[in-house]
Amino acid sequence: MKKRHEQKLVVLSIALCLIFNIPFILIFNFEGAVYGIPTLYFSIFSIWLLSIVISYIVLKRHYE
Repeated sequence: MKKRHEQKLVVLSIALCLIFNIPFILIFNFEGAVYGIPTLYFSIFSIWLLSIVISYIVLKRHYE
């Protein structure tokens, strides 16, 4: 794997560790719902899905 691809994945991992800490998670902890899903759960799963997509894009470029 190229060094820049590894660096991108490391930066993504560090960013996710920071985003999934309590202070940032509590930003989304308020009353309400998005499409019938509580905002806290919606934000956690949407960030998780976004990280999977970004990881896929980085790894797809590696194997081309």
